[in-house]
This record gives sequence, structure tokens and C-alpha cells, in this order.
Amino acid sequence: MVRTGFLTTAAIAALLIAVSGCRIAGSAEPPPFDGPRAFSLLERQVAFGPRIPGTDTHTETAEWLAGQLRDLCPNVSMQRFTDEFDGRSVDMTNIIASFYSGKRERVLLCAHWDSRPKADRDPDPTLWTQPVPGANDGASGVAVLLEMARILAEHEPPVGVDIVFFDGEDGGSYGDNDTWLLGSRYFAAAMPDGYRPRWAVLLDMIGDRDLSLTRDANSRYGAPDLWRRLQDEAGKAGVSFSERETVVIDDHVPLIERGIPAIDLIDFDYPWWHTVADTPDKCSPESLEKIGTIVLRLVYGEES
Repeated sequence: MVRTGFLTTAAIAALLIAVSGCRIAGSAEPPPFDGPRAFSLLERQVAFGPRIPGTDTHTETAEWLAGQLRDLCPNVSMQRFTDEFDGRSVDMTNIIASFYSGKRERVLLCAHWDSRPKADRDPDPTLWTQPVPGANDGASGVAVLLEMARILAEHEPPVGVDIVFFDGEDGGSYGDNDTWLLGSRYFAAAMPDGYRPRWAVLLDMIGDRDLSLTRDANSRYGAPDLWRRLQDEAGKAGVSFSERETVVIDDHVPLIERGIPAIDLIDFDYPWWHTVADTPDKCSPESLEKIGTIVLRLVYGEES
């Protein structure tokens, strides 16, 4: 799913040029975020079973996710595409909800909703062909955004908000970047030229009981103003950062490449990544609430 590497000087310069027009402002107090409610939404996703493209469980989960959003928002669409996931050509779906579609100024919140088909990082090699439950790796970010969708429906923010659940993120091969991030790559490529949200926030693996956000160089260079603001809000919420900075290649990268300032909220120091032990008991309502509160502050702190 997520890989690490290094940015060249030229790549950093290109990112800074691409996002030089980012506008960040405001400090409005947001509505409260319900961590236990979000945790129940995490558990519900895992209860469906592995969300692997091309399976009945994947289809059932997509219908449930779309239904949850349609109960809160009149503008929900299914962006369907076909690509190769884990070596197979399968149909996939990005799920998009646009809150307050009449607002010209918009922000984008996203997470991936699929789960990895093989636990190939498990310490037991006999389990490498088993699917990953994906409680933290997938369900945690989606759970936070589902709870945020309820809050957005009840409390109008100063800007329009688009929520996107990316499909096909987690079926890639290590060392081959082109086999990952299928949904976000498709979304970015299909994005109309006239659609340019002020910024985007990606949530990935943010439910860890022992939460500590990764210092991602792509986020820091891709959206420097937003990244500084995130650090301020994380400090207020009591969320720490890793000491070492790394480069995370995740669903925010295709957005940055299209000129959208985007950051990745991710705790990559997660021992159960891509193992059969990525289950709800490794996550906590408290972590979901902290992340939800941070993102709410970013959204409701915007200027209209």
C-alpha cells in the first residue's frame, strides 16, 4: 500500500511551484467529533469481511458506504473504472459525496476503502495468502469521514466539502509504484480542469491505539502552509509526530501532481500493517476522535 523513498531537489521544486497558490486561514471552533460513533463505523466495515475488489463483500460494502452518504447528502456519485488489482483486471468504484455543492470554494477529504488481499507482511509465512481485515488500513480513515459526513450535514461549514473514498489502493506489488493508488490516480486523471479545491487531506491508518503521525516529506513540500497548520492543530489535540521524516507515497500524491495542495495523515509505525492482526482491537475511539477533531478544525477554520 504505502511505500517510502526520497524526493529529488527537482521534484521538491516542482511541488512547491504547483501549490504556491494555497490559501489557508481561520480558527473557528468546530462541532464536536464523536469517537465512539466513528469506532462503530470502523467495526461495521470490518464485519463485512475483506473489501477486496472483485468480491461480493466488496460490492456489499460499496452499497453500504454509498447508502450511508446518501442518507446525509443529496450529491453522491459512483465513479467506476477498471484496472489491474493484485494481478487481475477488476471493476472498482470511487465513492464521491459533495456537500454544499453550490459553494464555489471547496476542500477535499479522502481515504481508501478497499483492503489488501494478502497479509504478506505477517510474521507467519503460512498466512501470507490470507486477506488483511483492514481495520486500521482502510476502515479507520473511512470511519472518520463517515462521522464527519454526519457533522457536515448538520452544521454548514464555511466552504463546500467533497468526500472521496478511493478504491484500489492496496493491491500493489512492493517496489512497483504503478500498481498502487489506482482509485486516486483515476480520480486525479478524470478531474475536470475547473475543479481545484483549496486543499486536500488524506486519512490513512489513523486508528492506531498508540497514535503518532508520520512526518511525510511529500505533505510538507506539497502543502507547506496546510502542513504547518496541521502541526498546530495536532499539538492542540495531543497528537505527536514521528521524530524522523520520511517520504510516503499514498493517495495524496496523484492530487499533488494535479496541483492540489494535499497532505497525508498517517501513522505508518503500525506493527500490524498488512498482517491478519489488523483488527479493530488494535484501534481506539480516542485516536479516531483526535484525528476527526483535527480535520474538523481545518475545515471549519477556513474562510468562506
